[in-house]
Parts: sequence; structure tokens; C-alpha cells
Amino acid sequence: MSYTGPDFDPPPSRRFRRGPLTVALAALVPGALLGWAVYAAVGGSGDDGGDASTSAGASASASSPAPSSAGASPSGGADESDESDGKKPSASPDSESGSASASSAPSSSAPAGTGPLKGKVVVIDPGHNPGNVRHTAEINRQVDIGTNSKECDTTGTSTNDGFSEAKFTLDVAHRMRALLEEQGATVKLTQDDDRPFGPCIDERARIGNEAKADAVVSIHADGSGAGNRGFHVILPGPVNSGAADTRAIVEPSRELGERIAGNFVRVTGNAPSNYVGGGTGLVTRKDLGGLNLSTVPKVFIECGNMRDSKDAALLTSGAWRQKAARGISEGMVSFLRG
Repeated sequence: MSYTGPDFDPPPSRRFRRGPLTVALAALVPGALLGWAVYAAVGGSGDDGGDASTSAGASASASSPAPSSAGASPSGGADESDESDGKKPSASPDSESGSASASSAPSSSAPAGTGPLKGKVVVIDPGHNPGNVRHTAEINRQVDIGTNSKECDTTGTSTNDGFSEAKFTLDVAHRMRALLEEQGATVKLTQDDDRPFGPCIDERARIGNEAKADAVVSIHADGSGAGNRGFHVILPGPVNSGAADTRAIVEPSRELGERIAGNFVRVTGNAPSNYVGGGTGLVTRKDLGGLNLSTVPKVFIECGNMRDSKDAALLTSGAWRQKAARGISEGMVSFLRG
């Protein structure tokens, strides 16, 4: 499925000191390309890792940067990271129960220890809240994103077998938190299934801003058509409208996104999206409130397409989610260490 429309901004022409993304990818690590080739050859079937909790063990990536949202609201509108055709299916309610707590405070990590990221603050934004499916009226409320208004949040998508995007993003966030804390970072989550719904997209951005985060990543999985496969990282475009002004974060966010994309390929062996981004794994957008309202470096990552059976086999594997968490985390470590 091709992706066209007003919500898509083609990747801009490169004006940076690094060469084309495809060249950077080839220079990253020969093993990454080998893993990518193996992935394509075997069809990318995921191994069964279940939902076992992760053990912290990420190593800081010293590799050079490489090249390289989600769901329809109950009313049918595209949400913060829809990358299909603006019609991402909602996740059906499952056995996950939302907390009755109305607290809006972000979930924080334990006090950071020693490590290369000591003194660094990282915010992880798990896309959607498992409780959103029970609060459709609240998440349909419009909020200002600078350029226009959008729904507070959406339910997110799910695999055809009912594994929800909200469950996926929270699991990956927990794994990332453990890995980044081991590196010494202070880690905050925008939500930890500790509130009935949300937070809204404007509050998600505000949490990162108020934390004075050194880097923020919003975790998602796409809901595009079958046959559309691979990951992509969404970067903020230059916006200066109303409450939104991304001009200061465009360049550092691009570097963050490139490092995450390169490490994601290296660790998971998965190829960039075959349906957006022209094979670079990078897409620039100006319509996402979570990016428009951020004042700190921030990107989104769509880790795969939940509506494609081969990608879904990966996304539902605990072992693969650990790889995804490590790839994203090592990209952040690389960015934060310079």
C-alpha cells in the first residue's frame, strides 16, 4: 500500500555532514547487513520468547550513526503515529485491566547508579494506554497541537489475534527501562498502566519537557495493510505555529533517530519499512502533537506492522521484543554519549 496524503512529509534532502542513509547503513556493521539478509531469507519468523521479564544487559553502542503513529480513534480519525492510510484499526478490548488510579504523574525509575549515562534523563513514551479502550469519550477530546487540534489519544491497533499495541509498547518500555538504568540513566515513563487512560498527546510532550529530558522516544507499532513490513522512525519537521516550535530540536532529533534506526537494524536484523521512508527507515512529519510540542530531542518508532502476519510473529515474541528494546536503547546510548 502506498502512503500519500497531507499527513506525510517526504524525507527532506540531506543537508548534514553525513552521507546518504543507505551509504551509512552499509558502513555500520557488516553483521547488520548479514542479519538483514538472513531475516529476508527466512521470512522473519519470530522465536518464542514468551513474556519473560528482561535481564538488564545492554552495552553502549560505539557504532557510527546509520540510517536508518498509531491507531484509529473510535471515531475513525488518525492518531499520533498512523502511517498506513489514515485508517488504523482500533485494538479490541482484551484481558488487560487498567488501574483505577487517576494519577497523572509519570512513572520514574529508581535513583540512577553509576554508568556512562549517569546524570542523563531519558523519557520513554509507551504509545497508548491499555485502559483507553474503556474511555473512548475521554480520549476523543480534542487537544491543541500547535498546527491544529487532534484527539487526546487513541486505543492503538492490535494483531489479528488480538495482541494489543498498548501491551506491546508497555512491555518494550519496561525492557528499555531496565537496560538504560543499567547504563546509569534516570528513566521516566509517560504512563505505566497506572492511570485509567491517556495521558493525552499534549501531556505526553509536556512530561518530557518538564523532565528536561536529554532524549525522548515514543514506542509504537503500526496497523498498516498486510504485506507492509519493517520498522520506521518518525522525526519532527520544522514547525513554528501557535504553541509548537520544533526548530531547535529538528537537528538533534534527526541524529537521535538515525542512531536508533541504525542500531535497530544491527540488533534485530530487521529491514526498514518497505512502504514508507523510501527504504531509509526515516520519515519526517509535522502533524504529530507529541513531536510538535516537544522542546527536547524526540522521535517516534514504529517497530513493525501488527497487521502483517510475519511482522506480527516478531512483535508477539518476548525474545524479539528484547532485541527491539536493546536496539532502541543502544541507539539512545550512542546519541547521549555523542
